[in-house]
Amino acid sequence: MSYAIYRGEGIKTLQELSQKGSHNERTKEKYKSNPNIRVEDSKNNIEIIKCNKYVDKFYEMTKEYQKEHYDRMKNMRADRKKSFHDMVNDSKSVVADEMIFTSDIDFFKNMSKDELMKWANETMNFVYEDLGYTKEQVLHAVIHMDEKVPHLHCVVVPLVKKFDKRTDTIKYTISK
Repeated sequence: MSYAIYRGEGIKTLQELSQKGSHNERTKEKYKSNPNIRVEDSKNNIEIIKCNKYVDKFYEMTKEYQKEHYDRMKNMRADRKKSFHDMVNDSKSVVADEMIFTSDIDFFKNMSKDELMKWANETMNFVYEDLGYTKEQVLHAVIHMDEKVPHLHCVVVPLVKKFDKRTDTIKYTISK
């Protein structure tokens, strides 16, 4: 009997997000950290939600949050002003969350592309319905077919609006 595997990991900085993007998009020529990657088979990877550059898409997804941040900085003391980039990297929160979904090798054995896509779509439904992320929060989703066992990487930016009791307003925040 096969089993499901789900792992989640917070991404703390934009540099780390960029590195995850390079790995997931297979932009490196060699992978010292994972010699099981067959770069010649990377062309068979299946993008569910496309992304060219993780940090660029992060900035695009957080435009309103950036605007709020810079509006707050207008009234901030000079010694407390920070760029959006510095604020995001210095926070104790995450900038994104990476989830990996897979199973054992027997689960994927003899699976057709249609069956694989059905599994991927069910997995993405789990992300939306059970984990509570929206499609707008998904930065990238890709099935890696270039390793021993297929697996789906899903990277989300947990950008939400929350009520701030101190200012009695609703503000954007990145909150896992």
